[in-house]
Amino acid sequence: MSNQTSPDPPDRGSPKRKRSPSRDSDQPRYDGARDSKLRYAYDEEELPSDAEQAFPSPDQEQDGLSPKRRKVERPRRLNYIPYMTLRGHKRGVAAVKFSPDGKWIASCSADATIKIWDAQTGGLAQTLEGHLAGISTIAWSPDSKVLASGSDDKLIRLWDISTGKCMPTPLVGHHNYVYSLAFSPKGNMLVSGSYDEAVFLWDVRTARLMRSLPAHSDPVRSVDFVRDGTLTASCSSDGLIRIWDTGTGQCLKTLVHEDNAAVTSVKFSPNGKFVLAATLDNAVRLWNYVEGRCAKTYQGHKNEKFSINACFGTYTADPTITEDGAEGDGEGQPGQQKWAFVACGSEDGSTVLWDVSSKEILQTLPSHEGVVLGVDVGLEDQTILTCGMDKTIKIWKRQPVATNGHDRPLLDQNGSSIE
Repeated sequence: MSNQTSPDPPDRGSPKRKRSPSRDSDQPRYDGARDSKLRYAYDEEELPSDAEQAFPSPDQEQDGLSPKRRKVERPRRLNYIPYMTLRGHKRGVAAVKFSPDGKWIASCSADATIKIWDAQTGGLAQTLEGHLAGISTIAWSPDSKVLASGSDDKLIRLWDISTGKCMPTPLVGHHNYVYSLAFSPKGNMLVSGSYDEAVFLWDVRTARLMRSLPAHSDPVRSVDFVRDGTLTASCSSDGLIRIWDTGTGQCLKTLVHEDNAAVTSVKFSPNGKFVLAATLDNAVRLWNYVEGRCAKTYQGHKNEKFSINACFGTYTADPTITEDGAEGDGEGQPGQQKWAFVACGSEDGSTVLWDVSSKEILQTLPSHEGVVLGVDVGLEDQTILTCGMDKTIKIWKRQPVATNGHDRPLLDQNGSSIE
């Protein structure tokens, strides 16, 4: 499991991080004439209305998108509490993911195993064994029937969740640790990023390599597909984020921040208009990749050494609880107004939640003992998953914020907040 960027574990033989002496001279240039192609993929008319509502553009008003809706005040804080702790891995847990149908939780570890847990009960359903080294990445197929895993043994395996068996033919081609995976929205393609500095596009049905992209000059830390599959994003320790045309393999855009910090996580926003990137300068940035500008920067966590992923979630106006236990005003019906948040783990053991538009910290979860390596948010009820070096997975559920009528948290008999 290759989570720490520098220094690398001595027994791993991981390539050391290096810098290109002339970065500007060899990076692909973006032809502005292709802007129309990028914009066409995300034409407003092709976006369903709920996608816009669930992820408003950061430049929009925070307290509502439509004047026809009754204005609801955005909550200034959230109240996620620990719901369950899953134990079973023998070494640090690198990643944890909800299945798209919400029934399962998958986790992977440096102990070279994958565990499938029941999302409702937390019971261990299966342990998948077959890799010969630590596993850094997992990805669910859109139909929740197949799980892909990437390992330090340089192989990508596809697992049939119904049987717990891996497909007979692994995806072979990378020359170093496989560090990141993502399925296309249709499930017919898989993108992988590796320490060999390449991004590969695979045909899932035939288990064959479709295209190899000489993507970066340092290990590829993360990859992702956009919501319609036409674009792929990759990021690397070289400080670059690149947007690729999935069909042609052409680099359409290269994003780089002036600090040039190593980029360890990249994720397209649900509406396909932005990419979220975590970097080793204690920051998470939201990029408008068509315009090539950083729209927002989120800070308040610690991230200088380890690859920690960031992701999106949504939240709604929630009923509050007054001193007498009665519920106050709040929206709790389907179709209610939503706001977006960003979640990212931290090297101090916490997980931080930010409002996308205001950049305010909504909550800091005291998650784990040691580095929090992975975080995921469930699609249905926005349950949060975290995992870390302490070998555990934690499930967090949102509860109403308890206040005493003056927007101050209620205190228990010891003077501690009950949040």
